[in-house]
Amino acid sequence: MHSEPVASRSADPRDTRDAKGSRESRNGSRNSKPQLDSVSLAIIEQLQEDGRRPYAAIGKAVGLSEAAVRQRVQKLLDQGVMQIVAVTDPLTVGFRRQAMVGINVEGDTESVADALTDMSEVEYVVMTAGSFDLLAEIVCEDDDHLLDVINKRIRALSGVRSTESFVYLKLKKQTYMWGTR
Repeated sequence: MHSEPVASRSADPRDTRDAKGSRESRNGSRNSKPQLDSVSLAIIEQLQEDGRRPYAAIGKAVGLSEAAVRQRVQKLLDQGVMQIVAVTDPLTVGFRRQAMVGINVEGDTESVADALTDMSEVEYVVMTAGSFDLLAEIVCEDDDHLLDVINKRIRALSGVRSTESFVYLKLKKQTYMWGTR
């Protein structure tokens, strides 16, 4: 039987919502780091090369049975160690404008970060040390859409003091192979 890894349902497998819509973390703090042995790292490498690689082929490469690989992959997904997702080129699916937005916050940075994560146009949010309190990557249909997101939604958030936008002209490199080096 030919089996394929199944994508996790959430964009962030650690992120779940309770009945009231509040965020909870499945594995608690990021400081509670799962232990990864060389076999788990080899499985991750196999999936980074090809996220659709069959469990049987991965098992052959790492010296495990198909069932053992399936269990390991599920554990890695459940622990939030990895995700299996389809990555698209935004331009080919109708999103012609991308930008990184640096955000300075007065007061509670975490609440602004949480509000940003709820915006569908925001691909990721990081809390930083340096010139900005937060960095958010935005993917939009066009310049008007980007302007609307920044001006009417991000700048309107309570606590946002200032923003600086870095519009992407051309993406030269995007890789997800850093996970096991």
